[in-house]
Amino acid sequence: MADDKVSKCDSNTKVVIPRGKPKSGRIWKSEKDKKSKIVNVKPLKSSWKKKQQDKMSKKLLKAYEQELKETSNKEKEERRKRIEEKRRRKEENEKNSQIVQVIKNTSKIKKMKKKQLKQLQTR
Repeated sequence: MADDKVSKCDSNTKVVIPRGKPKSGRIWKSEKDKKSKIVNVKPLKSSWKKKQQDKMSKKLLKAYEQELKETSNKEKEERRKRIEEKRRRKEENEKNSQIVQVIKNTSKIKKMKKKQLKQLQTR
């Protein structure tokens, strides 16, 4: 009967030994692990599954970065087009709002001085 209890404990769960009171009386201190247990040696070769997972995550990351770049470039292009359109409309409105005097008699142009000729604009 005692053998049955031992076999059940070994196969299913670990037997937890209750910790007694330390000799020093410092009950708040936890039990330390051995240095040999703490050091985890990294394997020289990674498994095929791990390599495939890394490859897939890198691929997803690159796709996400590309998507971000495309959206930012699109926004910049739209902003540039809006600014260009706004500038063009502003120039057009300035032209339309100017007061213009039409010179019908061409002989007046011949009589004008150099400074006045420089101010003339043809449309």
